Amino acid sequence: MSCNCGENSKENKMGRKSFLSKLIGGIVAVIGGFLSLPLLNNLLEPVIGNRRTVWRKIGDISDFSIGETKKVTFRNASRYDWSGKIDESAAYIRRDEEDQLIAFSVNCSHLGCPVRWEESPQMFFCPCHGGAFYRDGTRAAGPPNRGLYAYPLRVRNGNVELETEAIPVTNIDV
Repeated sequence: MSCNCGENSKENKMGRKSFLSKLIGGIVAVIGGFLSLPLLNNLLEPVIGNRRTVWRKIGDISDFSIGETKKVTFRNASRYDWSGKIDESAAYIRRDEEDQLIAFSVNCSHLGCPVRWEESPQMFFCPCHGGAFYRDGTRAAGPPNRGLYAYPLRVRNGNVELETEAIPVTNIDV
């Protein structure tokens, strides 16, 4: 009778090593999968997701004087109930004529920094990188390669309404 105890223990050690290696690999894969879900959601949403837009009342037509640019705040159409304060946004509403209103995002089209309206030169300025935009939202100077984003706007029953979604996508061509 010969004892091959050494061989069995060698096979058991390789089996334990292989098992632990597979177990750790599986745990890492599960954790990686959970961490990649938000990324995959954002990548696939434009293709398979349905964009949720909401018309928000931002004021009465009488709240906006002709020739005036006014900043208004509203709640974005965030899909997440937990978003709370971060789903609040703002827009600049400009009324050039009796029936002509336009809404611009407060975020620069370069890197999303908040722009401010200056009454005297009648321009929007981005303090972060020196971007400047004319009163119609087109690019005037600086690193932005396009104009400000514009929101769809409508007037219904004397109320000015702005169509919102998580990120403004309508643009002004330059």
